[in-house]
Amino acid sequence: MVVNEHILIDTLLVALDLGGTFVFALSGATAGVRHRLDLFGVLVLSFAAGNSGGIARDVMIGAVPPAAVSDWRYVAVSILAGLITFFWYRAINRLNNPVLVFDAGGLALFAVSGAGKALAFHAAPGAAMLLGMLTGIGGGMVRDVLVGQIPTVLRTELYAVAALLGSTVVVVGSILHLPSAAAAGAGAVLCFGLRLTAMRRGWQLPIAGSLKQPDPETNERSYKQ
Repeated sequence: MVVNEHILIDTLLVALDLGGTFVFALSGATAGVRHRLDLFGVLVLSFAAGNSGGIARDVMIGAVPPAAVSDWRYVAVSILAGLITFFWYRAINRLNNPVLVFDAGGLALFAVSGAGKALAFHAAPGAAMLLGMLTGIGGGMVRDVLVGQIPTVLRTELYAVAALLGSTVVVVGSILHLPSAAAAGAGAVLCFGLRLTAMRRGWQLPIAGSLKQPDPETNERSYKQ
């Protein structure tokens, strides 16, 4: 019975991980096409967006070599997403702001799979929450850096907070011995729903007020005096 439960949990984690990889890879490939990258560039961006967060998580929990480089399915899923986006970009672009929609889906799936895998490797609850968040935001950060943009997590509506809340649901569910699938589903729905709502309503964390720029003429007069 225990063995079967472990198999189910492992299968669920891999399914969530591959799902997150595919969705984030779509967001990376979409950003690559929008920035006029060639096929190789789109595939590189697809792989980087789909796997960077998972690689960082695996290294931190000691799951080495990371699944993204040791399991052919992660590479295959990333390449598939890149090819689909490259050749059928017009169909994908019909979605409302596809990069952000795919990004929200990947964020949700990776947040819960990241927390779940961290718990499977006996990480403490607090560490599992943070690793779930890292798994969720890592791919998007690398994607944005590669195309020369300030990472979404640093400049837009609730992002890392949504991932943290999603991973928290998984950790709390584990502490309360709730079914893993139910906890993962609830966490993913919460993260995805919060991220989309934040985008539509403009919810965001406080930002610093704009600083008054010094007057060049005033500074020049002061320097001469």
